[in-house]
Amino acid sequence: MSRTAHGTSAARPGASGPSAARISPAAEVRAAARDGDARPTTGLAPGYTQANLVSVPRDWAYDVLLFCQRNPKPCPVLDVTDAGDTSTVLAPDADLRTDVPAYRVWEHGELADETAEVTGRWRDDLVTFLIGCSFTFEWALADAGVPLRHIEQGRNVAMYATDRPCRPAGAVHGPTVVSMRPVPKELVETAAQVTARMPAVHGGPVHSGDPSLLGIADLGSPDFGDRTDLLPGDVPVFWACGVTPQAAVMASRPPFAITHAPGRMFVTDVRDEEYLIV
Repeated sequence: MSRTAHGTSAARPGASGPSAARISPAAEVRAAARDGDARPTTGLAPGYTQANLVSVPRDWAYDVLLFCQRNPKPCPVLDVTDAGDTSTVLAPDADLRTDVPAYRVWEHGELADETAEVTGRWRDDLVTFLIGCSFTFEWALADAGVPLRHIEQGRNVAMYATDRPCRPAGAVHGPTVVSMRPVPKELVETAAQVTARMPAVHGGPVHSGDPSLLGIADLGSPDFGDRTDLLPGDVPVFWACGVTPQAAVMASRPPFAITHAPGRMFVTDVRDEEYLIV
């Protein structure tokens, strides 16, 4: 996967004017989502930051914000909207109700629907959190020579609920979720160093090696996403994952919530290097 962007660079957060409206790879991915493309976004729009999405009623928003503040590794907040807003400073021309490849609608912690858009389910009291996604640092891993096995295998990344609870906040609680990427043993340290430079999108790994130390019994049966096969010499490496708030919705059971479907992210107009620590 190349980090080279095709087309004109998009605006940084808060930008406006003609440059913000130019077509970019990120805008192309969002347009495809509006047209029904439900593919996982891993490997798409390289060079542009991807984000997890969770929308909750305003009376739950403070607890979710506090939960994210207390658990910054799995829940690094990139933006929080005002109640009812359908746009974000991360992509001012986008619509949060239509520009994600697939959404999940939750009622009392139970999955009520998985759908291509949520315009008809939107509420004026919804506050949306955009949370950093590890797909963002995959270009940096590829540039450093670290293979991306799930992309090679044409699959979504594998994600697992661990036995490590997040620090609760008010009514919100749940387990830490991790994503797993197989990495050749000799490149594990490289992968850790590269991703540590991007803490806004989860940063360095939380664990490598024996999955049972995270309470994961079977790598072949992820809780979210697809199984990723390890090649000889690969080590499973685990990063904190932005599906954690979705697991918290399942555990905490708010009366209503909307999230992205795992692996199908909101692609922003922000360039990855904005979140890179030099």
